[in-house]
Amino acid sequence: MRRRPVAGVLPDQMEKANTKNPNSRLCFLASLSVFFWFLLLYFHFAVLRHQPTNPNPVVPITLQPQQPRKNLGFPEKISQPEKPTFPFDRALRTADNKSDPCGGRYIYVHDLPSRFNEDMLKHCRSLSLWTNMCKFTTNAGLGPPLENVNGVFSDTGWYATNQFTVDVIFSNRMKQYQCLTRDPSVAAAFFVPFYAGFDIARYLWGYNISMRDAASLDLVNWLMNRPEWKIMNGRDHFLVAGRITWDFRRLTEEESDWGNKLLFLPAAKNMSMLVVESSPWNANDFGIPYPTYFHPAKDDDVFTWQERMRRLERKWLFSFAGAPRPDNPKSIRGQIIEQCRRSKVGKLLECDFGESKCHSPSSIMQMFQGSLFCLQPQGDSYTRRSAFDSMLAGCIPVFFHPGSAYTQYTWHLPKNYTKYSVFIPEDDLRKRNVSIEERLSQIPEEEVRIMREEVIGLIPRLVYADPRSKLETLEDAFDVSVQAVIDKVTNLRKDIMEGRTDENFIEENSWKYALLDEGQREVGPHEWDPFFSKPKPGGDSDDLSAEAAKNSWKNEQRNQS
Repeated sequence: MRRRPVAGVLPDQMEKANTKNPNSRLCFLASLSVFFWFLLLYFHFAVLRHQPTNPNPVVPITLQPQQPRKNLGFPEKISQPEKPTFPFDRALRTADNKSDPCGGRYIYVHDLPSRFNEDMLKHCRSLSLWTNMCKFTTNAGLGPPLENVNGVFSDTGWYATNQFTVDVIFSNRMKQYQCLTRDPSVAAAFFVPFYAGFDIARYLWGYNISMRDAASLDLVNWLMNRPEWKIMNGRDHFLVAGRITWDFRRLTEEESDWGNKLLFLPAAKNMSMLVVESSPWNANDFGIPYPTYFHPAKDDDVFTWQERMRRLERKWLFSFAGAPRPDNPKSIRGQIIEQCRRSKVGKLLECDFGESKCHSPSSIMQMFQGSLFCLQPQGDSYTRRSAFDSMLAGCIPVFFHPGSAYTQYTWHLPKNYTKYSVFIPEDDLRKRNVSIEERLSQIPEEEVRIMREEVIGLIPRLVYADPRSKLETLEDAFDVSVQAVIDKVTNLRKDIMEGRTDENFIEENSWKYALLDEGQREVGPHEWDPFFSKPKPGGDSDDLSAEAAKNSWKNEQRNQS
């Protein structure tokens, strides 16, 4: 059914209305939109541009780190994390005080009970089974004066010094040290005047291990209860023992084992122990020179002696003072003695038991003064006092094992051993029968002169000055040792402050670390590895057994009697 149109409206009119009205509306809406955008733009450019920015606009909330408020009108302070403090801060800062001649060099000396030192001297007859040590502890540990009968010595400064008296010599020299302090907060290092060598010497024969260990255990207990110990748990402490390290490294609790266990005690492992022979495989001991017969009281004593050694005529190409070791199949002393006997330019001073010129300081020094080269093989242990006696005489030492000097006395001798010595490996004699005379005669004369001058120049730092006086400008063996300890402790403290650690440190390679140049920290393969390749558990070695230490002690003690 069709729809009917609305009443009163014609069909053609209705069609016109349907076509006109939509266009009018569109025009109206477009105009309104343009007007709205005009107002919006006008409001933005003409009004808002001249209004201050709302300091607190409403923004969506987001989680951001809180920023510090700005202090308007003043420089903004930037917060820094607080640096950690250390109990040795003040000690390190003393080195920055250029007006203080002792800055960075102060030594604190522990006031030990007398049972650890002076009481031992009161009972000096008990310090050795074969030797009366009372005469050797006189004159501040230098022993009785030597008479210059044959003109071999100087008129003053020469003493019959026992090779095992460094304990008391060093302690008496420390009393004259110019930078002592009673304030532990400024101390660069802490000295423990314990006569460790004298202590063990009196108990080496015929005493059980409890007696041998008693004083060492008592000492560490005393130290660990001191506030000074807690600064670095003993790592800034040092003591001196005038014996070889093997006397303090008993490996077991067996009564038949040699020595005491001082250097294996946990507290002692933190300390530094200065000994006349150190272990290549342990990090808590350091080699210092054996005492010689010469103890100058002033610089001129040294200068006069050096000049005299330069002018001497040396008629022997090489010489050797010592005894054979027939019970030691590894010893090369037999070959050396035989070569000395056969050579027309070699001099031999045989040192067997009983009456011998080897027991006469003047005979030994006279031979060394007349020789260009002095042979220094191993004895029962790596080192010999004779090496220092020969260098004191201006004689160039010839070593056959790097453990006899090169890895021992790195504080006192040049690391470049070719500057002052000759090295002939033991196997060159033992297996290849190399001629010592031929090897030494091949060294050019000018090179020999340079080496001898180097040896003579080393004399001040190899001797211990008279503890009752003080050298003016020269540094002796004591001065060199103390400064080396201070440097060691200072570097350790700086490492702690800067967070550096030696995570790759291998204690069995201790001898290698001692040979590193300044700033080096890593070690690798070394040409001397075969010489130190057989350490036992605990740090000893096959060729340095308790029996070897025992024989060394016995032989050297008898030579002094």
